[in-house]
Amino acid sequence: MITTEQTYETSPQLVASLKRYQLIATFVGLVGFLALIAGIFTEGAPQFLRSYLVGLYFWFGAGMGALVMLMVHLVSGGAWGMMVRRSLEAASRTNYVMWLAFLPLIIFAPQIYSWAGPAAAGSKIVQAKHLYLNLPFFYIRYVIYGVIWLGMTYFLNKWSRLEDQTKSPEYSRKLEKLSAPGIVIYFFTITFASVDYLMSLDVTWFSTIYGFLIAAGQALTGMSIIVATLVFLGKYTPMNHLITKRHLHDLGKLLLALVMMWAYLAFSQYLITYSGNLPDEVSWYVKRLNGGWQWVGLALLLLHFALPFALLLSQSLKKNPHTIFRIAILIICIRVVDVFWLVEPNFTSLARPVFTISWLDVVAPIAFGGLWLALFFRGLPARPLLPLGAPDLLKALAHGREH
Repeated sequence: MITTEQTYETSPQLVASLKRYQLIATFVGLVGFLALIAGIFTEGAPQFLRSYLVGLYFWFGAGMGALVMLMVHLVSGGAWGMMVRRSLEAASRTNYVMWLAFLPLIIFAPQIYSWAGPAAAGSKIVQAKHLYLNLPFFYIRYVIYGVIWLGMTYFLNKWSRLEDQTKSPEYSRKLEKLSAPGIVIYFFTITFASVDYLMSLDVTWFSTIYGFLIAAGQALTGMSIIVATLVFLGKYTPMNHLITKRHLHDLGKLLLALVMMWAYLAFSQYLITYSGNLPDEVSWYVKRLNGGWQWVGLALLLLHFALPFALLLSQSLKKNPHTIFRIAILIICIRVVDVFWLVEPNFTSLARPVFTISWLDVVAPIAFGGLWLALFFRGLPARPLLPLGAPDLLKALAHGREH
């Protein structure tokens, strides 16, 4: 019988597995960062910072994606979110460290952002955008982002813990009241942050869809990691008795929706830019559709949209833990490629774009992945695997068991 009186603590076997994976992730992260630092001397500081940005922004996006999907669940409810809420919370707590990891990019901004360097003084475009793109305001925005993102992370996790301890609906209401405006605030801040750290790499280019595209990618990254985690937890007590095919099916449908949203926004941005056919706008795609970069774009079309879309249309594949796990891993891998595609082509020649990839572009996502997963595996068993104080917990546990 399933009740809310059970503890749903992680089993000793699961704790041991998470500890083992945490140690592996820590080791991989340390080796990766040592290699990344060594790359400063072999590849140079500019390439180091570009690769650093690729790795950091992907894994930072995983934590932020988990944060926004946590708020979506708290506002909308639903059995799917109840099963992954603890994983979403643990993933969101990585934001504390990932926000601090932006400091090298903040400190050495002139070496990666052209608008922050001495050459910007002679550029009319940079001067026209100087009111926003200037270092003092850049530093201030970084602090503002941290206060907002980490503040939401702190209160959502604190009130969730108190909800468990007190079983009081007061904290459930607080979680919902913070999450509703929190989703809007997330979209605004992520839009500005995507301009700061990604779009301003090419200071001549702009897109009004860019922030939403980044947000959709972050949500997809976060949910893919969480779905893979749920399948992993389903191998151990007590989750192996609690997860139903309906839960997996719902999460699979959510992944499908996010894949479609990302594809819609990416195509809309391309279509609007293509239709306008303005030199300052098409330059972004000229670099990415020539010189070998077009193959990366084709890979994104096939592996980021077409293949996951086709697979996630199947009910049987979504309900099968083995197949949904593999689909989630595929999406995670291709999401790294997408972030790489957003960053690196900005540094190729517009006249003669040439595809190049540094070994640091491979090392950086691995290094940050080790750090992120170590934090995630450390935080996951800190609380019961289900939110025991949530009002609709019993309804969520019964989801898929009606017959």
